[in-house]
Amino acid sequence: MTTKQDFTQAEWEQVLEGPPSAGMLVITAQRGGTFRETVSMAKAYTEARKQHGQSELLDEIAAAKPEVDHTRYGSPEELKTQLLGHLRDAVVLLEGKATPQELQEYKGFVVTLANKVASAHREGGRSEDPISDAERTAIDEVAQALG
Repeated sequence: MTTKQDFTQAEWEQVLEGPPSAGMLVITAQRGGTFRETVSMAKAYTEARKQHGQSELLDEIAAAKPEVDHTRYGSPEELKTQLLGHLRDAVVLLEGKATPQELQEYKGFVVTLANKVASAHREGGRSEDPISDAERTAIDEVAQALG
């Protein structure tokens, strides 16, 4: 099993950046609902902690407080590029250190988190689908970045 101890401090921070980066990508995909969407990201971590024991690596990731890079970006495109880069970097690290199952669990956690964030606020009002087209595109980009 892979644990936090298998990573340097800098590598571990890269792994931890992935999930909140996916959440931020969805949050910034469309205006409105930022508070609810941010709360839903925290809830995704809480739910993952409740599944304690299934994966030691995921347990350690879910136990960490989700932190978002507060660097100022010149444009929304620059932010998006940086967030997707965080995801790709985390996957590359995990491909080299984690088991294939742990990597899949990490990817599943990230995609689940992105979907929970997108579902937290109905962007278009009372439509049946709470996920907007922009959010759906962001989720697809997250999935592509994860490979």
